[in-house]
Amino acid sequence: MPSLLAIVVAHDSAESLPPCLSALAAEHVPALVVDNASRDASVAVARAAGADVVENARNEGYGRAGNIGVRAAARAERVLILNPDVILRPGAVDALLAAARAYPDAGLLAPRLTEPDGRLFFQPRSLLSPYLANPRGRRALPEGDVCVPFLSGACLLVRRDLFLALGGFDPEIFLFYEDDDLCRRVADAGHALVHVHAAQAVHGRGRSCRPEPGRVFRTRWHQAWSRAYVARKYGLPDPSPGLLAVNLPKAALAGLALRRRRYERYAGSAAGALAALRGRSALAREGLAP
Repeated sequence: MPSLLAIVVAHDSAESLPPCLSALAAEHVPALVVDNASRDASVAVARAAGADVVENARNEGYGRAGNIGVRAAARAERVLILNPDVILRPGAVDALLAAARAYPDAGLLAPRLTEPDGRLFFQPRSLLSPYLANPRGRRALPEGDVCVPFLSGACLLVRRDLFLALGGFDPEIFLFYEDDDLCRRVADAGHALVHVHAAQAVHGRGRSCRPEPGRVFRTRWHQAWSRAYVARKYGLPDPSPGLLAVNLPKAALAGLALRRRRYERYAGSAAGALAALRGRSALAREGLAP
């Protein structure tokens, strides 16, 4: 196994995996696909593309599956953790590795992420980065490499030993805010988070797995729950009461108007906030609690 290995977490990702894995192969980066109990042809697609595959018996969530992949990459010095709907542009990996050599204090490095329509995805603040003086999240788009308060978990380059030493992604989180939490712990350990402008990747955002009934509700549930979890973890005000107060009436109105998608969005957020207030865990909801 080479010193760099890509870890791709998949769940019902048969449609998005081929371009992702093809781009990695073009960059001469071997891939390990960690499949979260896909019900489609994700495993077969990954193997046909030449990737190694870890088949989870159940959906472990994004961060937990990422941890499984990193632990399995026993001979890799660095790992590139990415979503299956991320497509690296030519030269992206070389640019990331060059930046890792140029900035030895960097704990995490990420490419310039663009939407399919060409817009730059750049988040200028994080819920967990109050140590940086950008409270209103003013957007000043980077024109070169820059230290940032947050790097999207859609694509991250990290030394394997550092990732494991910090405990990897928080295993209590099933989905969402696992990247905010990791960024906070990397920063607290004295390492920089570096946006590498010369490395480019296209992120499909939300196209990692196929649509299905109830997916919007489940997604919003985990967004609300995970936000409350990480806020409490770092001693920040619990957002759950506010999320519940805002989303519950909206869910009721959407239900009365028979707006199913809106109802799922608001009801999912309200349900996740209520679960957090009641002390229910995300792992219990997904049948993963010991």
